[in-house]
Amino acid sequence: MKTLKQVEVGSTVKVVKLHGEGAVRRRIMDMGLTKGAEVYIRKVAPLGDPIEITVRGYELSLRKADAQMIEVE
Repeated sequence: MKTLKQVEVGSTVKVVKLHGEGAVRRRIMDMGLTKGAEVYIRKVAPLGDPIEITVRGYELSLRKADAQMIEVE
């Protein structure tokens, strides 16, 4: 299992599954990170948090904790 947190900068991956539950999962899905969505890793901050991604045509910053809940391929 590979998570969004482990993906290298400049890679494009596809969301396979969302882990987590309740409000956290709903918030991630509301940001457009749903099963099948393609995600491009733009940048990672110097200390690794946050991660800047492009999903569904817009830029988004995610915390490492949230990125770890998103399984990708």
